[in-house]
Amino acid sequence: MSGTIGIILLANLNETARLRGFGHHAFGRLALAGTKGLTFAKVLGSGENAGFQTKPSLTHQGLFCAFATEADADAFLAGTNPLLQSFRHNARDLVTAKLRAYASRGRWSGCEPLTVTAQRPTGPIASLTRASIKPTKALAFWRHAPPSEASLRSIEGCLLSAGVGELPLIRQATFTVWETEAAMERYARSGAHMTAIREAYANGYFSESLFARFVPISITGTWAGTTWTHHAPAATSV
Repeated sequence: MSGTIGIILLANLNETARLRGFGHHAFGRLALAGTKGLTFAKVLGSGENAGFQTKPSLTHQGLFCAFATEADADAFLAGTNPLLQSFRHNARDLVTAKLRAYASRGRWSGCEPLTVTAQRPTGPIASLTRASIKPTKALAFWRHAPPSEASLRSIEGCLLSAGVGELPLIRQATFTVWETEAAMERYARSGAHMTAIREAYANGYFSESLFARFVPISITGTWAGTTWTHHAPAATSV
C-alpha cells in the first residue's frame, strides 16, 4: 500500500545522545509499529556534516515515513510516538517536512512508497532521490560523490540539502528543497551531477532506485543555521 503523505525528519543529535542515536537504528522500527495509517518507514543515517559522504556521521540522522492520509500524518506529528519524541528531545538541530508527491518513479525496498496526489507547483519543491548501489559498483559510484556534493552546496536555488541512507556506501539518498523546479532541473541536468547520473545508468550502478518530487505542505524547525516556518497554501490534489 502506498502513502499519500510523506514525512521526512532530519536531526543533528546532541553529542551526549550518540548512544541514543544507535538505539534509533536498532529499535526505531519497533517504536513505529502500530502507528495509525503508516504505510512505509525508514530510519536513516547520514554522512559527515549531513553530507553525501563515505564517512558516517555519529550525530546526523533522519526518518522517512509515508502515511495513508494527511490526518494520519498530522496525528503522528502531534502525538507522542517514542521515536519521534526521542529525536525532538535529543537534537540540537531538527527540521520536519510534510510532503505531497507530484511525481514519483521507482521502488524502495521493493515497493512504491508514494502515491502521486499533487499537481506540479509553481513555487518551492522538495526532492528525494535514493538508490541501492551494487557492491561491485560502489567504488566507481563514490568517485563521483565529492564533485556532485560540492556543486549542490554552491548552486543557486538550493535551500536545503542532506545526505541520508540506510546502509553506509550502498544504500544512499539525498533530500533537497529548491526555490523552484527550474532551479532543481538546472542542477540535475548540468555539471558533475549530470556526469554522475550518466555514468550510473550507462554502467548499471544501481540495483534499485527511487526519484520523487514533492509539494512541501510544511517545513518547520531549524537546520544548518536556517529557521524554517514554511506552510504552503491549500492546493488542489490530482
